[in-house]
Amino acid sequence: MQITVDNPPSAPQPLSPYYSQVARVEHADGSALLFLSGQIAEGATVAEQTRGIFETIAALLKAHGATLSDVINIRTCLTDIGTLDEYGTVRRQFLAGTPPTSMTFEVPRLFRPQARVEVEVVAAVSPRPRPAVRGSRGTRPACPPTPGPGATGTATRP
Repeated sequence: MQITVDNPPSAPQPLSPYYSQVARVEHADGSALLFLSGQIAEGATVAEQTRGIFETIAALLKAHGATLSDVINIRTCLTDIGTLDEYGTVRRQFLAGTPPTSMTFEVPRLFRPQARVEVEVVAAVSPRPRPAVRGSRGTRPACPPTPGPGATGTATRP
């Protein structure tokens, strides 16, 4: 298993230098779990903030070869549980099909005073196809390159 944390340059950058946007846990078969940090967005209403959040989540997932349909778990914090329907209406526009597992919490405030909603997701990514290598006994999948010691942002776990 290999763990990589990053802030994809193709997606909106974090609001602070104290966290990474994505942790990718890659398995030997090439499948991966993506753990995205909680996201907030600007907007005057919960609906506007929710739309911005899911646009950011989509960009972060895309940078790792995933889409919103790969989301398997979602955690939402609302500063007013009375806005759940407003949030849910926008969420359903982005997460069509079978909904992921979910938890929603009401919290007194978020780390930015104007934020009214924060969303964190986990996505499961299928293995990437690997090119075949011709060997003396037929074809076999090519082995992915192994990062060398000291690779930035990468930790290998047994």
